[in-house]
Amino acid sequence: MQFVVDAQLPPALARWITCQGYDALHLIDLGMLGAKDQEIWALGRHEGSIIVSKDSDFAALSLSDNQGPPVLWLRLANCRTPELIRILTPLWPLAIDRLTDGEKLVELRG
Repeated sequence: MQFVVDAQLPPALARWITCQGYDALHLIDLGMLGAKDQEIWALGRHEGSIIVSKDSDFAALSLSDNQGPPVLWLRLANCRTPELIRILTPLWPLAIDRLTDGEKLVELRG
């Protein structure tokens, strides 16, 4: 399972996901910081990556494109990285289970 972390989330989130045992890159790592949603979507589809984003546009794309990549949609208020990690830590196993079960859109609220 590999993840692409969208621009509005911190690069440290990709490192945290990697520490959980998964491949993860932030758009900065890919040289795609200014990429449009459709470019990120195409990358996810081509690479078989799960897109991690706070952007509702990816949720909408997930619902309209059955062949698109899975989306982990973080419905969280803006917060600093340590708070983000604190919120995600207990939710992460459930998210992984749902993605493993084949869900295309996994919404996490915190």
